[in-house]
Amino acid sequence: QVQLVESGGGLVQAGGSLRLSCAASGRTISRYAMGWFRQAPGKEREFVATITWSGGRTYYTDSVKGRFTISKDNNKNMAYLQMNSLKPEDTAVYYCAADSRGIYSFSTDIKEYDYWGQGTQVTVSS
Repeated sequence: QVQLVESGGGLVQAGGSLRLSCAASGRTISRYAMGWFRQAPGKEREFVATITWSGGRTYYTDSVKGRFTISKDNNKNMAYLQMNSLKPEDTAVYYCAADSRGIYSFSTDIKEYDYWGQGTQVTVSS
């Protein structure tokens, strides 16, 4: 089992930055792809970004491309989401997730992720 704990959320003005962290415990995530998802009030949880187990490939939803950067540190068992140029529409609860299917995993599909954190609130004021 893998436990994931997100941190780094908060209230920020539009144009500001936040760095979300995801701390994994219980098992190494070095062979896992990692993803970030978000859920705004009244909306379904949606894909934000994903990274392969090695960190060699990343993919983002169109609305965050050029503003967000996903990364992971296998030595520290951590994943991160750097969010710059934040917009009010980025307001949501952000979730870290791990895909343990194998080293070729690289998915935007929420169903492919089997471990989830509890989420951290990000609020962007206009």
